[in-house]
Amino acid sequence: MQTDVDFLILGTGVAGLNFALKACEYGKVLLVAKSKFQKANSRLAQGGIASVTASSDSFENHLKDTLTAGAGLCSPSVVQSIVEEGPARIQDLIDYGVKFDSQPGSADYSLTQEGGHSDRRILHISDHTGEGIHQVLLETAMKHPNIELIEDHLAVELITLQNLSEFKTSSNQCLGAYLLNKNSMDTFPVVAKATILATGGAGKTYLYTSNWEGATGDGLAMAFRAGARVANLEFMQFHPTCLYHPNARNFLISEALRGEGGELVNHEGRAFMSTYHKLKNLAPRDIVARGIDAEMKKTGADCVFLDMTHLNPHFLETRFPTIHSKCLELGINITKEPIPVVPAAHYLCGGVLTNDHGETDLKNLYAVGETACTGLHGANRLASNSLLECLVLSHRAAEHIKPLISKTSPFDVLKIPSWPHKNKQDPDELIVIGHMWEEVRHLMWNYVGIVRSNRRLKRASTRLQNIKREIAEYYSNTKTHPDLVELRNIALVADLTVQCALLRAESRGIHYNLDYPELKGEESPGKNTIISPQDFIGYGF
Repeated sequence: MQTDVDFLILGTGVAGLNFALKACEYGKVLLVAKSKFQKANSRLAQGGIASVTASSDSFENHLKDTLTAGAGLCSPSVVQSIVEEGPARIQDLIDYGVKFDSQPGSADYSLTQEGGHSDRRILHISDHTGEGIHQVLLETAMKHPNIELIEDHLAVELITLQNLSEFKTSSNQCLGAYLLNKNSMDTFPVVAKATILATGGAGKTYLYTSNWEGATGDGLAMAFRAGARVANLEFMQFHPTCLYHPNARNFLISEALRGEGGELVNHEGRAFMSTYHKLKNLAPRDIVARGIDAEMKKTGADCVFLDMTHLNPHFLETRFPTIHSKCLELGINITKEPIPVVPAAHYLCGGVLTNDHGETDLKNLYAVGETACTGLHGANRLASNSLLECLVLSHRAAEHIKPLISKTSPFDVLKIPSWPHKNKQDPDELIVIGHMWEEVRHLMWNYVGIVRSNRRLKRASTRLQNIKREIAEYYSNTKTHPDLVELRNIALVADLTVQCALLRAESRGIHYNLDYPELKGEESPGKNTIISPQDFIGYGF
């Protein structure tokens, strides 16, 4: 049955929730979670949110740090505007009821420092900042009469004007999306005056990731198939320190531990980051990740270690209670022994191309948070700028839509066709889908990882074309199933990532290619890698 709303928000992380709380004042909001409301990358953000709040800090310094990390690909005007808007958005959170840690006996914030930052400017809630912010926003949204939240509904495809046969037009706009109820397995259309992609990143495209299991690039893939451009997908940031343990493959060891004095050592206990950068353990993430990768290859070890044992045990237990208790549960006492860590796919710096208020190429389609490429992150995200971007861009998107929402449209009373009904479903085919999923993820890890080469990228591209053809055959003949929808999405995102990487004939930021070993940075401005669906016919299967 068709549902009509003012705002359809796909994703219930910080960006989606913040947009909902802004837009619900002037329209009906449907907020959709593909799994449970508490499942989102936002909740996994441990370190905090970067914003200038201390008198010793400045917007100029935050701007400079972001541009330096971004290696010549950030948009300076976008960075400046987001950095300067940060304090206002922090105040929004405080008004909602978020309580950041304060200095003992003081009203001043307890600020920490992370890699790439020249000052302590990271506001945090112990070591579970994302969870603390997300929970407050979620509880606030649940209380608002204009916001309807639904769980276990996966967006399958965007509905666009060009997809409707009765409208012959060269222009295109988004009209909503088809949703799959994962419990009943029914698929139905939702028509909206504005559709907001807040679906997060695509870490599950890789074998090892810090992301939650639903980070399959759904919004990015749907937007591309609908006609929107994507940009800079080659810049998948690898977090340097994910816990190396068979029972906790995606547990993040926050960069804040290095900010508080943690030291990376190899299996012999030797500190090694001074070999790779003057800032040692506080170098930007791309450099730390490559340093760890190089050290592992040099020694043949499966991991390196983050040593916190020289710090006060009480400080570690109280400052990092989540990490301390999780490691202790796995038999690792971080106050007495180093933490085994490896890099893992963490944050997508590229995404659906948007302007500075989240608007995509398609009218009435917005992208916010990790789904979007706004110009803030460039070739490498500065630590803790992600939650800041979520808040600023979702606020701006809601403000931009506000004057438009009251306007009538000739498409307001559209009757959208039902989703095509396919009966075929063989349990054995779902097993094959699982195997193909793993093949894509292994392929990306081995060929499009921390260190790349043109030869590896071309091999990956060739293999992905075959995989995509098999998936297309399954998709066209098989009943719609969540596993198949997500497989289709990660295969497309993987392919687009490879194409972006092949187009970038240089090493810059996160993207390190052995064929172009000289790294380029802020002193050598670069160009965005933009892919249009019209230029790559057949890629948006």
